[in-house]
Amino acid sequence: MAAHVELISVGKRFGEKEVVADLSFRLGPGSIGCLLGPSGCGKTTVLRLIAGFEAVSSGEILLNGEPVSRPGHSVPPERRRVGMVFQDYALFPHLTVEGNVAFGLHRWPARERAARVRELLALVGLEGHEKAYPHELSGGQQQRVALARALAPKPELLLLDEPFSNLDVELRERLGLELRQILKQEGITAILVTHDQQEAFAMADEIGVMHAGRLQQWDTAYRLYHQPANRFVADFIGQGVFLPGTVLNSHQIEIELGILNGSFPSECAKGCAVDVLIRPDDIVHDDTSPLLAEVVHKAFRGASILYTLRLPSGGTALSLVPSHHNHALGEKIGIRLDVDHVVAFKR
Repeated sequence: MAAHVELISVGKRFGEKEVVADLSFRLGPGSIGCLLGPSGCGKTTVLRLIAGFEAVSSGEILLNGEPVSRPGHSVPPERRRVGMVFQDYALFPHLTVEGNVAFGLHRWPARERAARVRELLALVGLEGHEKAYPHELSGGQQQRVALARALAPKPELLLLDEPFSNLDVELRERLGLELRQILKQEGITAILVTHDQQEAFAMADEIGVMHAGRLQQWDTAYRLYHQPANRFVADFIGQGVFLPGTVLNSHQIEIELGILNGSFPSECAKGCAVDVLIRPDDIVHDDTSPLLAEVVHKAFRGASILYTLRLPSGGTALSLVPSHHNHALGEKIGIRLDVDHVVAFKR
């Protein structure tokens, strides 16, 4: 499938400071991609490079196979057919909802413009709010107006910069799922920037984890979680702890909780010291197990409790247990390993 968006070894410098380095990924038509990473990792700069608000220092950006950015050549933003939704919504306070959504349609005939506004307000669930002003709306409603305005001119690509960061968690989750449905329904290719993993997992088909201006891994949520490319991704995605281990042979590692079977770093021969990532779902509560761990912290999550356990060695691990198993701090509980994906890195 032809890539709708392709970045090839893109770099961006501001003076001496390298903000983005050697970044490459491709996204197919109608797919939703996400750049995920901590604050200051360069993800918003990548969006601004794709939109044309910044020029690349090196590399190339292609939209629909056409180069739009390379050093010395930059197609202006208004000719890229790219829509953008900003973190602060950037609505025009003096315009009504209707006026905001119609803002980019001034060249359209009046009847078509009115029909498009009606269609979009229905799509984002804001019928009846046409004459309201931004200050009369809730944060979630303002975000819907910003989305409708970005979608109005029928962009081929939609860029979303931390679009839900000003909203509470429940509303963020709901809007994220609604937005995914809208984008899929309209067949729009989109790239989202966020530092929120749950948002990325809920919305995106493919996710790029960024750190210090570099793309660490571009993959599905499943593979990022179960097959992280490096230690940063393993640490950043999901929860877990690293426990020391020793390679026994090409397919077995021993840790204090037992022997793990799987594949791991090829550079590790027998006796090699490794760090093994153990996720909360890798440790199962089992009353019949002779292996005991002490409950040192518990976080109630409704259907489950996340226990922090002190192991016999003094190290700690996490275990996600159905919440009807309610154990007290200081209590020792039986545990066993149930690891499907072994993730290990040479120490």
